[in-house]
Amino acid sequence: MKVLLINGSPNKNGCTYTALSEIKKTLAEENIEADIFQIGKKAIGGCVACYQCRNKGKCVFEDKVNEFTALAQDYDGFIFGSPVYYSGINGSLMSFMDRVFFSASSQNPHPFKLKPSAAVVSARRAGTTSAVDQINKYFLHQQMPIVTSRYWNMVHGNTPEEVSQDKEGLFTMRTLARNMAWMLKLIDAGKKAGVPLPKADDNPEMTNFIR
Repeated sequence: MKVLLINGSPNKNGCTYTALSEIKKTLAEENIEADIFQIGKKAIGGCVACYQCRNKGKCVFEDKVNEFTALAQDYDGFIFGSPVYYSGINGSLMSFMDRVFFSASSQNPHPFKLKPSAAVVSARRAGTTSAVDQINKYFLHQQMPIVTSRYWNMVHGNTPEEVSQDKEGLFTMRTLARNMAWMLKLIDAGKKAGVPLPKADDNPEMTNFIR
């Protein structure tokens, strides 16, 4: 079993990375493999609603988005991490997630459906809970079970060194990692026991508010 940790910060070894590293270390203790995917500093454009992913099975723009979705099929769980910008996730990660999750719906098999997920954010002071809510909405749309911790998944600090002093925050990261490992093991045990996946309705009736 493997978990992919997404560092949405432009800083490779910053505060968000410090939180994800604590998770990765704890997952290893639970015999769960984990890798960190960096979205990096290069600009990531937003979705332009061209719908070409419906034909191509991937986003029309070749960048970190398609690199990530190609990897995603091989992972059993995902944790997305972001710094807090103005009480939300940073712009690059938002553009990245918009395109990742929109284009993923055209892929078969679906790379994210029913795979456990979690959000992690880092901040100097405030805006953390709204950023967590923002990330979680992507998971809810893709039928991804959300893994919880004993508190909201956040760390505080202005530098990696300060995050390392956030004892409660790091404790929360470790608890999240153990809960992720537990859920993955439960899913694996269910598969081995022959528990079927939920029945899928592949033809939902789409509506809007004027009809």
